Amino acid sequence: MTGDEETITQVLNRLRRAQGQLAGVITMIEAGRGCKDVVTQLAAVSRALDRAGFKIVATGMRQCLTGNDDNNQEPLTEAELEKLFLALA
Repeated sequence: MTGDEETITQVLNRLRRAQGQLAGVITMIEAGRGCKDVVTQLAAVSRALDRAGFKIVATGMRQCLTGNDDNNQEPLTEAELEKLFLALA
């Protein structure tokens, strides 16, 4: 992923948060915690991952459309962009 330093930091922070939350879910299951608590925490993990994904798509959209990034990749087609969005839905 390419982008400005602030955006990359935000994405990494969200992913680290999700990683910590997922570790918490594993610990909760191992400790025999109740279903409600586990599902609530698991939903928080899912939201954190979704937010990171949406941030990546939102900040990379211009690069995806124009192909202007540091990797000199070809622009994505409309079908490829649609597939990216649907992957997060």
